[in-house]
Amino acid sequence: MTNNSYAMPMHEPGFQRKLGTICIFGTGDFGRSLGLRLLQAGYGVVFGSRNPRKSSLLPKGAKVLSHKEAAQTSKLIFVAVHRENYDFLRQAGGEMLAGKFLVDVSNNLKRNQYPESNAEHLSKLVPAASVVKAFNTVSAWALQSGGLDANRQVLLCGDNSEAKQMVVDIAHSLGLTALDKGSLRAAGEIEDYPLQLFPMWKFPVAVATGLTAFFFFYVLARLVIYTAVTDGKDISYRIMVSLANKVFPIVSLNMLALCYLPGVMAGFLQLYNGTKYRRFPNWLDRWMLCRKQLGLIALALAFLHVLYTLIIPIRSYVRYWANTWTISQSKLGHLTLFLCTLHTFLYGWDKFLRPSLYKWYLPPAYMLALVVPCIVLVLKFVLITPCVDRAITRIRQGWERNPTVSMGNGDAQGRRLLIL
Repeated sequence: MTNNSYAMPMHEPGFQRKLGTICIFGTGDFGRSLGLRLLQAGYGVVFGSRNPRKSSLLPKGAKVLSHKEAAQTSKLIFVAVHRENYDFLRQAGGEMLAGKFLVDVSNNLKRNQYPESNAEHLSKLVPAASVVKAFNTVSAWALQSGGLDANRQVLLCGDNSEAKQMVVDIAHSLGLTALDKGSLRAAGEIEDYPLQLFPMWKFPVAVATGLTAFFFFYVLARLVIYTAVTDGKDISYRIMVSLANKVFPIVSLNMLALCYLPGVMAGFLQLYNGTKYRRFPNWLDRWMLCRKQLGLIALALAFLHVLYTLIIPIRSYVRYWANTWTISQSKLGHLTLFLCTLHTFLYGWDKFLRPSLYKWYLPPAYMLALVVPCIVLVLKFVLITPCVDRAITRIRQGWERNPTVSMGNGDAQGRRLLIL
């Protein structure tokens, strides 16, 4: 899957790697971390520096040369220097960087710091080269730790499709996913992304707010309003604690289900398309990008359920639900959803047949809470059946049912691998 055409061979014996050579301008923290990760992936790495003899702490196996010499070793160059230090690129741009693919990884200290993005500025400085904005959303620490902090996505943009595809291939080789944001005009948006305080939280917060409001008024109508109308009793004092403690676990369970639903849907789409290189719909793309936030909100609501459980005397199995969630969510994923759904079934298995519980013909709230989790679990069960699992595993390993069609629909320009 990796395109080797951008790597120029080095002539020193033992230096050429099977994946080719990558050039990096800059020997700072990010440049060194990126170089180390590239070496571990099987690339050869050449650093370009103003003072090659003074460069230290470089990864073992890398080589450091002057900018001009280093640029001759690779078609693709990572520019890991600050915007303020781009002047050397202008001075040597026409001769040294003509026809090269430059990957700008820089960030700014604040939003709208300059009239134009760093990548667009670099493109004007070196018009003979093709600029791609990428890897600025991945930290040096994430590269060193292998992406264990869940920061595994590379946002990229550029005007040259070949250059972008080379960056996508490198990202995949490093175990990262890539998302093409379009032309170089999107560079400003990508550069602003690391400066956002709570990125990708708008949709999860809106969903959590909507679900909380719906289930709150639903439970309010069935318990408080129904009791006041039929029995003339005022139990509004239960709203702040007892009623809230019914809403929190219901919303938490649904948020957890919504965290895993897009991955299941993506699996079925890949089966339908017969390839992993076909773009997902934009709405599904955005949904998948905020799965972590959905899970964190579900965890926060579960903790609120624990706190409310400690305040009021509720039977011990409610406490068991929250404990099961917090212990297993970090590692067991769908098993967590299954255990929480199973607990809800056990909680009300003998209640759904009681007509007295259908107040105003409305089913108990826990029954509504089971709809989305059950859908997710059924779909996931279909995906893990041996015949389906074998097919989707082959697709995610690169097999395509009709390669000519998938590459002919314009997907080659922005294709990407999504690890579900």
